[in-house]
Amino acid sequence: MLNKKNTFNDFIDCSEYLIKNGYTSSDRFIIDGGSAGGLLIGAVINMRPDLYLGAIADVPFVDILYTMLDPTLSAVVSEYEEWGNPNIKEEFEYILSYAPYNNVKAQNYPNILALAGFYDTRVNYWESAKWIAKLRALKTDDNLLLLETNMNAGHGGSSGRYDFLEEVALIYSFVFKILEK
Repeated sequence: MLNKKNTFNDFIDCSEYLIKNGYTSSDRFIIDGGSAGGLLIGAVINMRPDLYLGAIADVPFVDILYTMLDPTLSAVVSEYEEWGNPNIKEEFEYILSYAPYNNVKAQNYPNILALAGFYDTRVNYWESAKWIAKLRALKTDDNLLLLETNMNAGHGGSSGRYDFLEEVALIYSFVFKILEK
């Protein structure tokens, strides 16, 4: 709850370690996370966008502050223990300090692919849409910034027998496209 930023700092520290020790370089480092992991992706690219060539945010929980302020949304009240209750001033301010949507600013960002599911009841599709719109308005580079909203998917992606392969192909296409630059 009030130590959540340790997650972001640890991720950045691990990224720096991998670069420093020659496991990868920042011009070939692509990160990926979904749901709460998408929140992680959104937070670290706000904090240290220079470390990453690309970021894939799959149903990212990037609008955490506004979502957590609406107790009528799915699982919000039960998530207070994890994220904090924004109706409590100290917890509101802490969430605000790292919330990906609220901390987008005018700076360069890595190439980004955001994936949303129209029928997602855990992370509503408009979180990704709002986040991408704000990034488009503020980012200062020409890197790719893509949003795919799957009109037949929920939180876990498409449910058809082979539909998930289209999602995998989209992600691979994005990765190959930014690696060819």
